[in-house]
Amino acid sequence: MRAFGAKTIKELVLMQREYSLKGLAEKIECPTLVCDNEGDAVAGGQGKELYDALSCPKDYVVFTAEEGAEGHCEGGAQVLFHRVAYDWLDKTLATS
Repeated sequence: MRAFGAKTIKELVLMQREYSLKGLAEKIECPTLVCDNEGDAVAGGQGKELYDALSCPKDYVVFTAEEGAEGHCEGGAQVLFHRVAYDWLDKTLATS
């Protein structure tokens, strides 16, 4: 709540509805990894929208329920998520 300056949970939820990277994603220049999953009820589809809006070097990974990685932020498979993220960092930083 503090990051948004909200005083109540209701105020935070209402403020988050307005949060968007529209008009900003195109300005990102650094290599970017966008992770998404097929069962995210919180941000469903937003990962792909962000990926499509980026013009920088980018990679898109979709985690699946079969991998146990459904749910927001791949919460069901943190080990898998971290492996993918750290492998991406190794590859990306090695070529930078």
